[in-house]
Amino acid sequence: MKGLIAGLVVLAGAAQADEAAIQGIIGSQIDAFIARDVETAFGFAAPNIQGMFRTPEIFGQMVEQGYPMVWTPDRVEYLSAIERGAVWTQEVLVTDGAGRLHKLAYMMIETDAGWKIGGVQVLTAPIVGA
Repeated sequence: MKGLIAGLVVLAGAAQADEAAIQGIIGSQIDAFIARDVETAFGFAAPNIQGMFRTPEIFGQMVEQGYPMVWTPDRVEYLSAIERGAVWTQEVLVTDGAGRLHKLAYMMIETDAGWKIGGVQVLTAPIVGA
């Protein structure tokens, strides 16, 4: 029984470490966008995303136009993280400069180079004050 409990504690610790690492990657990419450092931000994208956009400049234009809440956020809050095998989904609540809430799901992929962002989906934002 002690071995089972110790194993569960180790797994829980590993999951917390992964969640912290994932949130660190997302936060670092958002910080890079705020600094308009698209080259650094591009480096946090998974190989499939890098292949799709080919250059940091094209990637930056896509984020600026398609995800303006990430390009210039006012506040970022991490919500639940769900592990699905090799892929984690981290939900993030972003408040933009106008005070609007945006709920995003970051698909995170573990690569040989560490965690990378494999995609971002805009979810329905929570209704506040309803």
